[in-house]
Amino acid sequence: METGLSIVGLLIALSTLSAILWSIARPSQRLWPPIRYTALTPILIWVPTFVLFGALVALGVLGWGELAFPRWFRFGIGIPLILLGNIVVWSAVAGFGIHKTGGAVGGLETSGLYRFSRNPQYVSDIAMVLGWMALTAAPLVMLLGFAAIIVLIVAPFSEEPWLRSQYGSDFDKYAAQVRRYL
Repeated sequence: METGLSIVGLLIALSTLSAILWSIARPSQRLWPPIRYTALTPILIWVPTFVLFGALVALGVLGWGELAFPRWFRFGIGIPLILLGNIVVWSAVAGFGIHKTGGAVGGLETSGLYRFSRNPQYVSDIAMVLGWMALTAAPLVMLLGFAAIIVLIVAPFSEEPWLRSQYGSDFDKYAAQVRRYL
């Protein structure tokens, strides 16, 4: 079961990374953000995302504590990162909107958490993954977690040219004032 979950998770991470890299290399044929937001877009975005996170959760439960991480580290670092990441990401989604989070066109978001980071949702997702990696101390979570983090780090590079084309100098001014991550 662990092998199957790992393969599914890694395939999702690899295909997502491939779509992002394609979008960076060929912005006029980009896959992310979508050229057109349709009824199918949320399914194409959220199903793989939740399957990847689901695989991370399942692998963590199945491989719980296999690595010799100190208990203080697992619980003292892992739980706060998971809680903080969830609070921040769901606050950002609530303020930003689920459709805009999935690639729908809307206004340039510069308020709330976006005053401090151009990508608070990605930063929060990275915190959650790191927290889960620490808490579970499971080897396959480390592997899949690092793959997920790479995707989350690279994703803004496919979004920023699109944001620049949508919002022009407003985005440039915003990008000059607010860091990409933290």
